[in-house]
Parts: sequence; C-alpha cells; structure tokens
Amino acid sequence: MRLQGKTAVITGGARGLGEAMVKLFTDNGAKVIACDLSEPQNKYDNAENYTLNVTDAEACKKFADYIIEKYKKIDILVNNAGITKDGMTRKMTDDMWDSVIAVNLKGVFNMTRFIGPHMEDTGGGSIINISSVVGEYGNIGQVNYAATKGGVISMAKTWAKEFARKGVPVRCNAIAPGYILTDILKTVPQELLDKFASSTMLGRLGQPEEIAKAALFLASDDASYITGSVLSVNGGMRL
Repeated sequence: MRLQGKTAVITGGARGLGEAMVKLFTDNGAKVIACDLSEPQNKYDNAENYTLNVTDAEACKKFADYIIEKYKKIDILVNNAGITKDGMTRKMTDDMWDSVIAVNLKGVFNMTRFIGPHMEDTGGGSIINISSVVGEYGNIGQVNYAATKGGVISMAKTWAKEFARKGVPVRCNAIAPGYILTDILKTVPQELLDKFASSTMLGRLGQPEEIAKAALFLASDDASYITGSVLSVNGGMRL
C-alpha cells in the first residue's frame, strides 16, 4: 500500500498505460481520478472517472478546482494523455502537427499549471510526465510526436526546479517507455513486432504493467530523493 492516503490524477486513464496505472495505484491505496475523453474499459474500486479534454485550459482549471474542493489535496499527477498522427515531414499537415502538439504538449502544461502550484502551496507532491523513447532519440515519420515527447522531458526538468524553489518537496520526473504492448501496438503486423522486440537487449516488448510499476515508484515516497530525472523503460532498446 505504497500510496495509502494519497490522491492521484491520471490523464488518459481509460485504457492502455493509463488504465494500468489506475489499477496499480488503487491497488496500492490511492484515491485515483482518471481523466479521459473516452469511456473507461474497466472500472476499479476507489477510482473516479472524469471526462476531460486536456487541451481546454478552462476545463482543466475547473477540474483542478473540483478535485481540490472535494479531496482537499492532489498528491500525484501523471500526465499520460497523448495521441499520434504520424507522417513524414514533407507530408505532415497543419492539423497533424497542431493536434498532436495540443494534446501531448499543451495538455501537459494545462494540467500542471493548475496542479503544480497547488502542490507547492500544500507541501509537496509528485508530477510524472509520460514521454517516450521517441522523445529521447527521435523517429522517422514522427516529428510532431517526438517534439512533444522531448518537450515533456524539458518540462519535467523545469518544473523540478520551479516548484521546489522555496524548499517544498514537489518532485517532477519523466518516464520514457519503449515499445509497449498496448491495444494500438497490437494492430501492428507480427513481423514488425518481432523486429521491435529484437531491437531490445531483453528480446521482448514491454507490458503496460511495467510502465505502471515505474510510475508507482516515482509517485511513492520510495522515490523521495529523485527529481528532474528521466526513467527509460525500454528493455535496453537504446544503450
């Protein structure tokens, strides 16, 4: 019960990595508010579902005010919501660029701009930005996605400095997953999945629960002296 008594907000919590985090966090004692535009695939005890568009700053403020009023504090924020619209740079449209930037970058800013200062005022907290191996190393056909996932790493480092500058233990870190077997990846042809797996030192793809366990560690007091860091969870894909 590593999160007993803590309140956690997880964006993109309806499925995939987000759902795995919701389950693991509630199993470890947290009260979780799972934000998403989609209906959750499953429901978990001690988890509240909230329909939220993270690109809407006013809606994010309203959400933060509601959670603080209801639960009095927010101890953990996981910025997980994200989308992809892939294409080579020469073929990338304004919509492909703008929509990915809006969700993956502005959405992270919108949530943290209202919750980070609250943590600073109430004595501490843990902010976790979900980045990607693509944010660390880039990838052909994903310049928009790579830009956002690199950006949330820089945001994490900046907020680690900004929200702790008065001596308050607000920690901010990023997790950079490699290829993880979410529903989206399950649509990829098997030969490509085998190629992805062979590119890792461990010879396999990751599971959503393995990213959730990394998030649980960073959210918990076990990571009390870790801030401004990037935890790469990619099976040794890049060494």
